[in-house]
Amino acid sequence: MVLLKLFLSILFSSFAFSNTIFGKASWYGKEFQGKLTASGKKYNMYSYTAAHKFLPLGTLVKVTNLKNKKWVYVKITDRGPYSHGRVIDLSYLAAKKIGLVASGVAQVKIDVVTKNP
Repeated sequence: MVLLKLFLSILFSSFAFSNTIFGKASWYGKEFQGKLTASGKKYNMYSYTAAHKFLPLGTLVKVTNLKNKKWVYVKITDRGPYSHGRVIDLSYLAAKKIGLVASGVAQVKIDVVTKNP
């Protein structure tokens, strides 16, 4: 059942072609500051990190805001997002760099740069 939910979530919330994913991004900040992430490290809202549902922890991705073409490199350190229809949650600093903080959500392109073995 869990795998079916994950598959349907991926299918309906993003379009994955090879190493590129399109979908909605959001961000997380103060309420998670200092809490443990899935990688075992404490979340730091002032680092370039992100949460993704299925990319391996440690994967480096380039996230581009499709509205303004601003981009940022982030490391996947956590699981999520858990909000319906979103494919990635960025740290506050990463979201700020691509102009996502004010709107809260934006359409993005995610390019996988490296995968952690």
